[in-house]
Amino acid sequence: MILIVLPDIAAEDRLLSRARTGDDEALMLIYENYFPPVYNFIRLRVEDRSLAEDLASEVFIKLLQSLRQSQAPRQSLRGWIFKVARNLVYDHYRKERQVTTEALEEWIPNADDEGLEVDFIRSVNLERARRALARLAPDQQEVMILRFSQNFNRQETADIMGKSINAIKSLQFRAVQTLRQFLGEIQSESYYG
Repeated sequence: MILIVLPDIAAEDRLLSRARTGDDEALMLIYENYFPPVYNFIRLRVEDRSLAEDLASEVFIKLLQSLRQSQAPRQSLRGWIFKVARNLVYDHYRKERQVTTEALEEWIPNADDEGLEVDFIRSVNLERARRALARLAPDQQEVMILRFSQNFNRQETADIMGKSINAIKSLQFRAVQTLRQFLGEIQSESYYG
């Protein structure tokens, strides 16, 4: 499981404010703090590691361009960066978006993670969980990744995905229900197969 530690909101706002004034140190800190989680987020969506690196780098090029044109975000640097990353992945594929098998293996929660959904996934065989996660709809996969791998709250997830909080709640609920259904089917196949 990928563990991500991001700066708090106040520190993020100060960093963003410094970057908007052209502070090179602030830009470097943004890159150092956000490149790893952005890369991991993109890596969950694309099969090729070098493509994930290229797309993650493109996110920071877009940030630099927006800073030069005075179009940089005023708040929620993290949300802005992840929304750009999401859009770049979608622009790259422009078709069905599925989490890669290798990336799913990196996402499966570890023993230190907490939460009902994490407890549920942990309680089943890891291979069964991988197969079930791969069968989720792309939006459901994305909600699970943003909420439980990237630790975004519902509002941040809604902002990144361009949906309402209620839509995120619904997607998350349906994803968990679908996982339960898929895992039941997989268990039946294993038992009878």
